[in-house]
Amino acid sequence: MAKKKKKQGTAVNRILVIQLLVMLLLLLAVSFFVASKTRESALAHMSAINDERAILINNFVDSAERTLVTYSHAKQVQDLLNNPDNDVYAATAQKYTEEYSLDVPYLEGIYISDWSTKVLAHTNHLARGMVTRTDPDALAELHDGMTKAGRGVFNTGIIESPASKNQIISMYKAIYDENHHALGLVGLGILTQSLDRDLGRVVVAGLENSTYAIVDADSDTYAVHSNGYEIGRKPEIPQILELTEQARNYLATYDGDPLSTGRFEYKNENGKTVICNWYYLEQHNWFLLLEDEKSEVFRLSNSMLAFMLVFGVLLFVLWFIFRLINKRQEATSRKLSSQIVKTEKTKESLTTAMFKDILTDASNRVSFSMDASKFAAKPNECFYFILFNVAAFSQINIAYGNDAGDQVLLTTVEALRKVFQDGTVYRTGSDEFIVVMPSEKSQEGYKNVINAVNTAHAILLTPIETPAGNITAEYKIAVAKKTSGIDTSVISILKDMTNHSGETVFEQVQFIDLDQR
Repeated sequence: MAKKKKKQGTAVNRILVIQLLVMLLLLLAVSFFVASKTRESALAHMSAINDERAILINNFVDSAERTLVTYSHAKQVQDLLNNPDNDVYAATAQKYTEEYSLDVPYLEGIYISDWSTKVLAHTNHLARGMVTRTDPDALAELHDGMTKAGRGVFNTGIIESPASKNQIISMYKAIYDENHHALGLVGLGILTQSLDRDLGRVVVAGLENSTYAIVDADSDTYAVHSNGYEIGRKPEIPQILELTEQARNYLATYDGDPLSTGRFEYKNENGKTVICNWYYLEQHNWFLLLEDEKSEVFRLSNSMLAFMLVFGVLLFVLWFIFRLINKRQEATSRKLSSQIVKTEKTKESLTTAMFKDILTDASNRVSFSMDASKFAAKPNECFYFILFNVAAFSQINIAYGNDAGDQVLLTTVEALRKVFQDGTVYRTGSDEFIVVMPSEKSQEGYKNVINAVNTAHAILLTPIETPAGNITAEYKIAVAKKTSGIDTSVISILKDMTNHSGETVFEQVQFIDLDQR
């Protein structure tokens, strides 16, 4: 009887050893796979933050240009430039300039001058009569820039203001008469403090210690930096200087591949590896940088690997304990069964956490990455990928609070699931969702999908009840069709479409057939 029990105990131990080895192998395989995908997601998160900040920068500059254009169209400006020696027109233009300045936040100065840059009216009335360009070469360069801009705005970029010594964005617009003869110009200086403030407001979850900067490629200096003392200084990182030189060479010759975005790594003064994600704004010849230590960027991935390692060690310890108490077979069996159940629940919880969005219960970006390779259309079928991006979502969080923002996200997923019952909803970013929808490869199938998109859009345009009151959210929507060779690049394509188009007008959804590219 004792021998029989001993054999049973040995068999149980063998089974347990086999299970342990299999689980450890599976654990290692899943851990490294998920860690790899999590790292890809972390890098994509950095790129998404830079993309969002690039939009803020372009909007900031566009707003400043519109401010100057609106000012230039004023009758007071035209009257003064047509009659520069008329004291009545000068006083009227000065009053208008001072009043106009009150409505422009972070304004360093706005003014009117004749073609020789003699100031006729200025935000600061003490500046009237001064000449801003006394150097003939500097004056010629200004005239040339405005002439090339025509009736548009000549943006000279971020400079140090000669008057206040603050960093400003400086821009000019030539004023012409009906015969296209230059009468004079209007100038504007906007403090970059407001741009720095807006960039700092972008949510950088998981990258709390990151820094951002704008490098002016013309002067090789930091124009904006989250560490203010770096502003105006030359970067000491060779890779940044290589990028600025490459940008200048490209703009001079337009030879070679244009710059867009990328990343590189370097060692900081503490010997830590830093990941730098860069975005090139060719229109202004600026580089937008986002930097953080590699350990923080991959913190989630590293934590997950550490957790899995500890979990594996715990499994081994449990097996060793069970072996020591082999004589108590019944107790050992009960503990073994209990441990197996706990392990399965832990694996299930880990799987849910890895592939599901906790807030909305939609599949996450990692899940999309894994599912993409499995999308295989049947004959005469294809897949439609529909992106719904909550426009200005960060502003909703700021204005109404995170609880209200969460309710917007939950309502968005509910509406998408209601309309696209045969599709799968993925949350691929903080404010974006993608619906994967199989459909017939026909014009009728296309119409059905577009009609469903418009139906969902109509539902989402309805005010949403939140703890902070009703909120009407706007959306950026794009649709892509693809039959085979599907991967995560479809997300970037859809995001690029919406980034260029802005908020979607109802029943005017963007569509791209990727099978024809």
